[in-house]
Amino acid sequence: MEENTVLEFRGRMLMMTVLHLKTLALDALHAQLDKSLEESPDWLRDVPIVLDLPPQVEASVVELALVLEALRARDMNLVAVAASSAISEQDIRALGLGMVTLGSQRGGNVPRAEKRADKPEAEPAAASRGETLVIDQPVRSGQQIYSRGDLIVLAPVGTGAELLAEGHIHVYSNLRGRALAGVRGDTSARVFCQQLNAELVSIAGHYRVAEDLPESWRNQAVHISLDGEAMQFSPLKPR
Repeated sequence: MEENTVLEFRGRMLMMTVLHLKTLALDALHAQLDKSLEESPDWLRDVPIVLDLPPQVEASVVELALVLEALRARDMNLVAVAASSAISEQDIRALGLGMVTLGSQRGGNVPRAEKRADKPEAEPAAASRGETLVIDQPVRSGQQIYSRGDLIVLAPVGTGAELLAEGHIHVYSNLRGRALAGVRGDTSARVFCQQLNAELVSIAGHYRVAEDLPESWRNQAVHISLDGEAMQFSPLKPR
């Protein structure tokens, strides 16, 4: 006789956004959060968020609780904290959150590209990026891909998919999802795509949502870079 069950585990791709904090200073966080929500209120409130703490800061439970309170007060959907030496797993769980390891292969996400062991630690930041990650299959809604170096996608990126790279992002097809380059603050990072129809494009934390993308660049082959804090759009091939 078939055994009765009341639950069932199923594998499923879930997209989460990683919120990298560079400081735990509340005044700076409040100001930046308010600015980000003013520019893109719906997107930031709807997505599940994993909090990535600054590695150089040892956070106390009280400090982290105040940060979480600031985020939750703005209706942000916090689900976990990235594993970090800044705070213990016990403290994270005491605050009602789970702990995840960024780059895990669980859930079908593509793992972060590992930094090459033969690179000396003293190399400049741009030279110490991880290896380039190449994806030759379509990136579908709900998938998230993270590269510690450059990220090259040779197939379409669907609506609801998310690309994150510490270096450049190249999409040799239609970009409909989100592309976040220079996620560790590299302002020299760039985004290249053959068809720009993105939900969001970001470089080193400076971003434009779909409604703010220049209409003249939609469906075009585009090269996107930063000039100071301004996002610049230019043709991928000279016109």
